[in-house]
Amino acid sequence: MLKQWTESQPRLVEVAAGRAQADLVIRGGQWVNVHTREVIPGIDVAVADGRVAYVGPDAGPAIGPDTQVIEAAGRFMVPGLIDAHMHVESGMLTPAGFAAAVIPHGTTTIFHDPHEIANVLGLEGVRLMRDESLIQPISMFTQMPSCAPSAPGLETTGAPITEGEVAQAMGWEGIVALGEMMNFPGVAAGDRQMLAEIAATRAAGKTVGGHYASPDLGRPFHAYVAGGANDDHETTSEEQGIARVRQGMGCMMRLGSAWYDVASQITAITEKGLDPRFFILCTDDSHSGTLVHDGHMNRVVRHAIDCGCDPLVAIQMATINTASHFGLERELGSITPGRRADLILTSDLTTLPIETVIAQGAVVAENGRLLADCPRIDWPKTARNSVHLGKTLTAGDFEIRATGDSARVRVIGVVENQAPTRALEATLPIRDGVIEGQGETCQIALVERHRGTGGVVNGFVSGFGYRGRVAVASTVAHDSHHMIVVGTDRQTMAAAANHLGALGGGVTVFRDGEELASVALPIAGLMSDRPAEEVAEAAQAIVQAMQDCGCTLNNAYMQHSLLALVVIPELRISDLGLVDVTRFELVDLMLDP
Repeated sequence: MLKQWTESQPRLVEVAAGRAQADLVIRGGQWVNVHTREVIPGIDVAVADGRVAYVGPDAGPAIGPDTQVIEAAGRFMVPGLIDAHMHVESGMLTPAGFAAAVIPHGTTTIFHDPHEIANVLGLEGVRLMRDESLIQPISMFTQMPSCAPSAPGLETTGAPITEGEVAQAMGWEGIVALGEMMNFPGVAAGDRQMLAEIAATRAAGKTVGGHYASPDLGRPFHAYVAGGANDDHETTSEEQGIARVRQGMGCMMRLGSAWYDVASQITAITEKGLDPRFFILCTDDSHSGTLVHDGHMNRVVRHAIDCGCDPLVAIQMATINTASHFGLERELGSITPGRRADLILTSDLTTLPIETVIAQGAVVAENGRLLADCPRIDWPKTARNSVHLGKTLTAGDFEIRATGDSARVRVIGVVENQAPTRALEATLPIRDGVIEGQGETCQIALVERHRGTGGVVNGFVSGFGYRGRVAVASTVAHDSHHMIVVGTDRQTMAAAANHLGALGGGVTVFRDGEELASVALPIAGLMSDRPAEEVAEAAQAIVQAMQDCGCTLNNAYMQHSLLALVVIPELRISDLGLVDVTRFELVDLMLDP
């Protein structure tokens, strides 16, 4: 059982000196030391009270009749992997389900920003996520969401977060940082609330998560950095990554289910030879299918190695670099005395098979099998009743009326494997006074679901490739999390939206008016409390159904869920209309002929 270091200090000394019995001893391993970037053979590790007490050539004196002994047999002892920036909700799982999914992959620490549930349930949602995180067998640190709504004036969230609530949460147990500061134009412009949130975080001695989703490295970028952000995960190129690090920020390179941003940035280390200390690996958004079938931070580390990174450097970027970034290097991130006893036993540093996982001094997984209990809280009814459409939707709610034979319109262009979209234009036919999608361009609608206003905002999107009478609806719609419906037929769009409302939230695919696949996400319309494998199976059915309807995009569902993310360029949709994110302003759907 993990104890505070101050409580364990006397016992750690006794175990290290060989005068007391350890709880656990790992014998004969190769020590991956991330402080010196070296591998040292023939090392034992002794653990007491969930913390490392001794790392050296002979832990024999600490072995007693009640000591658990694990023979490493020459395997590598690697610090447990840390995810520097992610959103639990993106896995469609609660913290307990997420922990159960990632523990067998060697993840022993997570820094998560629950701004998804904050946009639905406000501060109470953050507290619920924090509560379940605190009782997991791995370390799950919570960041207090900074931007709900993510862009004030451009969207309406379910429950706004105030600067007073941010300051209050900084005193909570388990809150270690401010979540990503997405309102980068606000910070650069000196917005009072944004600066106050950052100041409250810095006053509490905690880290400020960044989000500068703009290619502009001029004055706005410098103003944003001066505002206090400590890191950024929105970098997509070597130039952008280097610019962050040169300014003292941590560059968080992400590999999620749909974001492949490591390869384009890691060349700063592998080719330019820059110091890797301030480069950090993370996932940002990983859905349950990726977690169950492909992995978590082990997947990211392997990918970095495949991109030419030295395995020891890749491991540093997923362990000690992250711990140091959050000021927790004396608590975790390495296999050294006093730190939490979080480590992996693996027979190969390049392919990184996760053979044994130890978290807080307990064996929590073995050869892909979860051995620990991941307890759940009792989620209240308020969290399970969050989808309010206000009416039964009809095909008429999805009509975009105009006069003439054709109309010039703005179109959201999906970019495969990237968070940004393109601002496109198209000339579309008008039939019986209604603008119709054509070819790659189909319809998108945002349905208000927090207050039951019955509001629907319509537009167009290109890139999904749907064929036939198809509709995909989701209440996962970053970041305000209204309902997004993309489709080729208005009647089918209405059927999908109404079904999702009756389901209480989730994702569904309809064709010809009938359901092909659905994932029920009853908690805030974002998460399920079912086991990860079960959710992953349902999520995979969604992916397959989208493919069956003609979509060939990699992880198209992730692209769908981000179409309302009004803080990443270029063009998005919100409950207030279309948003030009390059200028941060609402724009008309219709263009001059």
